[in-house]
Amino acid sequence: MDTLPGQAQSSLKFGTSGLRGLVVELNGVPAFAYTRAFAEMLKEDGSAAAAGNVVLVGRDLRESSPSIAQLCCAALQESGLIPLDCGALPTPALAYHGMRFGLPAIMVTGSHIPEDRNGLKFYRAQGEIDKQDEAGILSWHARLAIGAVSEHARAVTSATPDIDLIDAYTARYRDFFGAGALSGLTVGVYQHSSVARDVIVQMIEALGAKAVPLGRATSFIPVDTEALREEDEVLARQWAGEQRLDAIVSTDGDADRPLISDAAGSFLRGDLVGAITARYLGADAIVTPVTSNSALETSGAFEQVIRTRVGSPYVIEGMAEAARSGARAVVGFEANGGVLLGSEIVREGRRLAALPTRDAMLPILCALGEILSQAKPLTEVAAAFGFKAAASNRLQNVPTDRSAAFVARLQADEAFRSELMVSLGGTAGHDSRDGLRIMAKNGEVVHFRPSGNAPELRVYVEAMTPERAGDLLNWGLAEAKRWIF
Repeated sequence: MDTLPGQAQSSLKFGTSGLRGLVVELNGVPAFAYTRAFAEMLKEDGSAAAAGNVVLVGRDLRESSPSIAQLCCAALQESGLIPLDCGALPTPALAYHGMRFGLPAIMVTGSHIPEDRNGLKFYRAQGEIDKQDEAGILSWHARLAIGAVSEHARAVTSATPDIDLIDAYTARYRDFFGAGALSGLTVGVYQHSSVARDVIVQMIEALGAKAVPLGRATSFIPVDTEALREEDEVLARQWAGEQRLDAIVSTDGDADRPLISDAAGSFLRGDLVGAITARYLGADAIVTPVTSNSALETSGAFEQVIRTRVGSPYVIEGMAEAARSGARAVVGFEANGGVLLGSEIVREGRRLAALPTRDAMLPILCALGEILSQAKPLTEVAAAFGFKAAASNRLQNVPTDRSAAFVARLQADEAFRSELMVSLGGTAGHDSRDGLRIMAKNGEVVHFRPSGNAPELRVYVEAMTPERAGDLLNWGLAEAKRWIF
């Protein structure tokens, strides 16, 4: 029997994308208990019955994910529901299947965070859960007060889907882009430990491009598309120098965020990838968090730009708002590159159904498609948007209360804010929608934001040149560290 760890010290919490925390705290009673809570919420409001009591369970390639997925299946069975074990597959593939057939789902993944952590992403049949659902799960979790998992529950076996979920997901894009859509391109695929590492190769080749598999890992690598590791950047430049590649593509661990470099091995920031995707799809409205580049408004590429807080639930709300206001083609994306499709897209007579959850495959294929449609290298495609140079990174292992207190002081104390920004000529304005985004009088931007799912303080900056952005980022990290510690 497992016993519930002391909750006062627990790292488990809902953030911008599901429940996450240390593996040692999730892999046991908590995974079981939170899944039971999700199941009871679905039963209470009739969602379980509407889905025939079936719930999909998928996972990424972390070492801890299979055992956590087993606990999820056991919890669903104990609650009277029917789990379908979908094995290892991309998060958007699981979500796509659930939305197509009206089934809720649970994805076991920590996405980009280190392997000593993991998480649960919960989906209703309509898509990702929202903040109200999170509150419902927490309420049921408290009411159930589960303190142990029986050995019998751990031993249960689950049925598997009777169709190939990955093939159904890739068929969505084969049908939309069409055979030969990427013919003539040579694309490096940085495989590492992404759950989509083979899917991407197969997809690119199915559309006529030559795929070159690169960097396949035997253990989990925490690739964060919003804060790249230096070794990943070095590898990309090395691969680009060794052979002719039109681009190098990859994803984070669960394949809901893309990672795309140009022919020289320089990675494009996620918000730029999102903008390229939206333009390729002919979007007249884009929805993106406040952390995305300020050039989205000034580029003139889109009729409507809606800004939100960080996190896919807020982007989804914004996409619904855009649709209500009459937008024809709505694309949402985050600064990490995850693209959410808020409406059906029609292109050259082919239709692509909405998929309002983060997806790495669509932006990868759209970015590659733009190379061919514009007959320009990806670096020129990207430059046309006129983005300011931007950079981001994070202070790791920062207690959440300390980073929150630092940002709260910046928000409330004008004198403190002015003191911090004096070297940038002072403050021209600020946005406290999510953390604090400060616009300096010299035109630069510094944004401090506590992470919603890890003990980190994220820092985002914008400047006129990459070199200055790098210096500004280092300054921002150093200032935050000075005041927090």
